[in-house]
Amino acid sequence: MRKLSRESFEEIRTWTYRNARQIELASWQYEFENGSREAVASALSRYQNRDGGFGNALEPDCWNPESSPYTTLHAIDKLSSVNFTDADHPVMQGIIRFLESGKYFNGNGWLFSIPSNNNYPRAPWWTYDNEASASEHLGVTLGLVCFILKFAAKESKLYNLAFSLAENLVLKVKELDNVDDMGISAYCTLLETLSKLGLSAQFDMERLSAALKELIDEAIVRDVSQWGNYVVRPSQFIMSPDSPFYNGNEDIVGKELDYIIDTRPSNSVWGITWHWWDNYEKYPREFAISENWWRAHGAIERLKFLRNFDRLD
Repeated sequence: MRKLSRESFEEIRTWTYRNARQIELASWQYEFENGSREAVASALSRYQNRDGGFGNALEPDCWNPESSPYTTLHAIDKLSSVNFTDADHPVMQGIIRFLESGKYFNGNGWLFSIPSNNNYPRAPWWTYDNEASASEHLGVTLGLVCFILKFAAKESKLYNLAFSLAENLVLKVKELDNVDDMGISAYCTLLETLSKLGLSAQFDMERLSAALKELIDEAIVRDVSQWGNYVVRPSQFIMSPDSPFYNGNEDIVGKELDYIIDTRPSNSVWGITWHWWDNYEKYPREFAISENWWRAHGAIERLKFLRNFDRLD
């Protein structure tokens, strides 16, 4: 079983300290240097707006300073990744306030992108389109629902809304067409959230779990030669041996672990597998900066994946 060497780890650490933003550096320090959750929340607060939502290029591919549901979910994911659960913290209370406002909620869920994205440097998928934004809301809506179920007051309208959305989306899981990788990942988070909150008896968990297994098996690209492109790898859904979807996917997970070790550039970190394409000509400088931010984020996620499977020396 191959492992990432200590020398390679130190090279990644040096690159991260030289290139990462404070938010990724705080995450690195939490994961690998006994850093604090509070430092991550503090770094995140610099991206939070007065309305409690997040913007300001926290999501590196969208430089819109205004609060959006997706960028707010990106902040939630960073908090969740370090197990930050202080519901009374100003950052958490701000998120609740933003969601309670109903901004960018269309009755079925929160919009994927928002109109003001078009005024700022961005990847092409963040260009606002009313129909596309409404139809691609699944991942962001599920992610926000999970946060609300965890941290909103149970007697609040917001909690009741999230519970109703969760009920509807669990019932519809086998009827949805073309669920993308973000939607599948968010459903995985919902499955875990309902279980941890003791809500399993109120939902058809067997239906949800069975549907997710099928979606995950179909989504994972098992041709390793394609992994240099923007495709779905096992780690999108299976980050540790404790995952309910690891069973039956042990071989392909092992191949990804080997792939990660084998493809790291010397004295650097892994690249990204996407581009801003048409928008690159308009925003070459911003894309270059965004790319570096993503590489820092990706390095942390890959090292966590390796660590979870005992692949770090």
